Parts: sequence; structure tokens; C-alpha cells
Amino acid sequence: MSAVPGRVRVLLHLRATAEQVPEVEEAYHRVSKDLAGTPGLLANELLRDVADPGAYAVLSEWESMAAFRDWEVGAGHRGTTSPLRPYQDTERPSPFALFAVEAGY
Repeated sequence: MSAVPGRVRVLLHLRATAEQVPEVEEAYHRVSKDLAGTPGLLANELLRDVADPGAYAVLSEWESMAAFRDWEVGAGHRGTTSPLRPYQDTERPSPFALFAVEAGY
């Protein structure tokens, strides 16, 4: 992922038990395939916390806040991402966070 001002990164926090790890990874791949070609979506990654193997995050990069918001309010958003919804980390105040890229090297 490149650091271009104006782009937006979305971080979705997930939590899985040891038994759920294959399910989380399968859900991520299913959602990613369904999102392929989504206007404005540049990339996404499934990250796993090395110190806490049950903690995951999906990091996606969008070309702009407008592109992300257009997708978020669209009809397909909830259905497309529903496979990951059971694994959202509900111990956090919000399972996701939005970050605007301000600078990078």
C-alpha cells in the first residue's frame, strides 16, 4: 500500500477463538473476492496480531473518503461484508476505525 495523501485506510478489528481461525480466514477470502473490482477500493489485507493470535484486523485502502462512503452507503455493503460480522471485536468501542493518509514516504 502506498502512502498518498487523500487516501483512506479502514481498520476492522476481529476476534476469533482458536477453533474459529479457519472460519475467519475463509470469510476474509470470500469477502475479498466479492469486493474485487469495487470502485475506489485499492487493496486490503488480513493481519494477525503476533502477540495475540486470536486478534485480527482487516486493513483496506481506498482512493478517497468519498469512494469509501459511496460504497458504505450502497446496497451491497452489508451483504458483502456479512461473513466477517460475527467476528467483529465487540470489546472495542467500535470494531472499525477510519484513517486519512496525511503524509508518507
